[in-house]
Amino acid sequence: MTGFYTLFHKELLRFWKVSLQTILAPVLSSLLYLLIFSHVLAARVEVYGSIPYTVFLIPGLVIMAVLQNAFANSSSSLIQSKITGNLVFILLSPLSYLEIFLAYVSASTLRGLMVGLGVYAVAAWFYPLPLQSLFWVVLFALLGSALLGVMGVIAGIISDKFDQLAAFQNFIILPLTFLSGVFYSIHSLPPVWQFLSHLNPFFYMIDGFRYGFFGVSDISPYISMIVVSCCLAAISGWALWMLKSGYKIRS
Repeated sequence: MTGFYTLFHKELLRFWKVSLQTILAPVLSSLLYLLIFSHVLAARVEVYGSIPYTVFLIPGLVIMAVLQNAFANSSSSLIQSKITGNLVFILLSPLSYLEIFLAYVSASTLRGLMVGLGVYAVAAWFYPLPLQSLFWVVLFALLGSALLGVMGVIAGIISDKFDQLAAFQNFIILPLTFLSGVFYSIHSLPPVWQFLSHLNPFFYMIDGFRYGFFGVSDISPYISMIVVSCCLAAISGWALWMLKSGYKIRS
């Protein structure tokens, strides 16, 4: 696994060297969401009975930051390598497609977790959070960041230029994230929108992650775990096939 560790280290340095942009900026953006939405909606939205809306909002913002940054890491790395032409050095090296896959996804997972931990640390400083189950918090953070890291690999392979990647993020990742219950409980929605929310895999990641803090959720965390795990397995199989076949990267 020497090749895996080498590529993983390269990907780690890639985002760490510009940590002001890749770590601190997303933390600041999430805190701005917290300040604005908590100020506007705190007195108007009721969630889970006695839980204050601001406290309810924090886990959603944490996992949203985790997901978006995990996707951004692998997708931006691949598209930059394709455009600059240095992807050929990775493809010519004695790296298996599995090592390449694991290195990109692992680095994306790590970046997502670092951003999420930063958001949690700063937000919890002002609004202390309960923690009912560390197991569910860690599990859904890992599953979610890994899933979005894999999706970033797929987006990076498919895209040929930055505007195609931006379209993928703006029309797929961003809507699925914002319409997954980050800012609200789906039980406050009309039945039709509740049904559509259950078709969104991001909902299960966010709902399961929030369950780890409050011990209550819109759906059983076991169901959420199964749905997210199945999505991760399916998406990973697709990404591995693309890397193995060399789809849009070897020709």
